[in-house]
Amino acid sequence: MEEDTERLARAIGERVKRERNAKSWTLDQLAAKATLSRRMVVNVEQGATNPSLGTLLRLSAALGVGLPTLVEEPPSPVGTVIRHGDGAVLWTGTHGGRAVLVAGTESPDIVELWDWTLGPGDVHSTEAHAPGTRELLRVDSGELTVQVEDHVHRLGPGDALSFRADAAHSYANHTDALARFTLAVYEPGIGGAHRAEHSDA
Repeated sequence: MEEDTERLARAIGERVKRERNAKSWTLDQLAAKATLSRRMVVNVEQGATNPSLGTLLRLSAALGVGLPTLVEEPPSPVGTVIRHGDGAVLWTGTHGGRAVLVAGTESPDIVELWDWTLGPGDVHSTEAHAPGTRELLRVDSGELTVQVEDHVHRLGPGDALSFRADAAHSYANHTDALARFTLAVYEPGIGGAHRAEHSDA
């Protein structure tokens, strides 16, 4: 698992650097746009750190690309198969939880498919995503509490929820058993301007 984590960190670093160079940005420019320290950006590009999900989201937003662009191989025009167990693990909880990005599409309208597990007591909080972002989730097993700003939703097996993810939100497991849910994220118009700028290249 450690080898897989290191391989993913190196791949992410190469892709962040590629996207930054495509925009002719310096390290300082990317750091400022992503509201991260220059040292963090350097460490990510060098593959010297396993960036948090929050850091990856800030980088992808700053670069105008979807998260899948930074963590997955370029898709095949005839379809991309992601085998069971091959998704990118982008978050691990303190009680056994983890978030796996199973698959995703390219800009400008991005759809991500996630497999989430929360161990007993695990909580994952996230900042508001890009404007217009929506999330759909379905609880596969256990019980899940989703908070979107001040609204709290308690869900059981088979329950589903759709909500605006351009607001602060969190997922939590307040029970003594594992909770598992499937999550789809829709981000419209990501990187559209960047793609138009380079369409004649």
